[in-house]
Amino acid sequence: MITKELINRINALSRKQRSPEGLTEEEKQEQARLRQEYLAGFRENMKSVLDQIEIVDELPKKN
Repeated sequence: MITKELINRINALSRKQRSPEGLTEEEKQEQARLRQEYLAGFRENMKSVLDQIEIVDELPKKN
């Protein structure tokens, strides 16, 4: 599930990565894990949206 805290932590790690300080190995692993969690949540949400689509007016078939 995508939460505000998840996004804030991903953004914080991204900012730190671009800074001269950089990320520690532990933070790199956390960043990769959080990104995978974010992508899983995104895919879940997208699948839910697509599952709710209903075609109500089909195109006529050509003879």
